[in-house]
Amino acid sequence: MSRTFVVQRLLPSILIFLAVPAVAIGVDVILHAADVAWVGRTLGPVGTGFVVASFLYSLRKRGWMKSGAPRKLLALHEVFAWIGAVLLLVHAGIHFNAWIPWLATFALLVVTATGLTGKYLLADARRALDVRKSELREGGATPDEIEQRLAAMALLTSTMQKWRSVHMPLTTIFAALVVVHVAATVLLW
Repeated sequence: MSRTFVVQRLLPSILIFLAVPAVAIGVDVILHAADVAWVGRTLGPVGTGFVVASFLYSLRKRGWMKSGAPRKLLALHEVFAWIGAVLLLVHAGIHFNAWIPWLATFALLVVTATGLTGKYLLADARRALDVRKSELREGGATPDEIEQRLAAMALLTSTMQKWRSVHMPLTTIFAALVVVHVAATVLLW
């Protein structure tokens, strides 16, 4: 693993992921210090709103929505999902008696991690494949030679592109757990 990859891709991904619980803990500490911990319970719907709004990118990407620049919507997806994750973690707090919220919180963290994996690792793999392909072309390699030399790298990139096959089902599981949590909360209130 090259130093550049670690510094430019892996480290930012890890730091952004670790910032989610760190910021949530900070917000929770502030709310408790200000004696307004009840505000955390109200952040569930707000955090959910941010997560739902982040799906505008998915709607645009699949052609269900025609307006909006995909790059800008992707940036909003990343920011809104991050903010939503922080707010939902503050909302979750520490409640050892509720399994569904804990499962939803765990699913949220896994979905966040897989999203960051896609953002950094897949983009880096595609970029590296393109750079290597250009180098081989400039070096005078024939298309067959290029294909042969890049077969393993292309397979790795293709495999990494399948991260959505993990990210999307986990997102669905998270959404289902949220629905169950909300329904149980409403029914038990």
